Amino acid sequence: MTPSRPYLLRALYEWIADNGLTPYLLVDATHEDADVPQEFVEDGKIVLNISPMAVQSLTLENEWVSFSARFSGRPFSVYVPMQATLAIYARENGRGMFFQPEEEEKENDTPQPPRPPRGRPALKLVK
Repeated sequence: MTPSRPYLLRALYEWIADNGLTPYLLVDATHEDADVPQEFVEDGKIVLNISPMAVQSLTLENEWVSFSARFSGRPFSVYVPMQATLAIYARENGRGMFFQPEEEEKENDTPQPPRPPRGRPALKLVK
């Protein structure tokens, strides 16, 4: 069976945002594939504001969470493997969910999905 974490994460994100609250994502910043701004990591964890007003190009896939945001005025492309997501909750009232490790998330032989491209987006004029 596929892991439930990505489905719960997407549902809770939508529920929090639909209620006009600010979704925060708690991430294990020590995960080897996590790409987060290290200067904001405390005790191996980082809390990320993933509200539509705070991020651009938010992607909540089955294998990862990615988006672009500004940290202290500097742009940064964030990439978080789903296994590194520890919780999602509303900043205003703390309602949400902490995730438990799932047996399905143990290392397996399935190939990793390609990481989203980094850098500035490129737009073309199509006539």
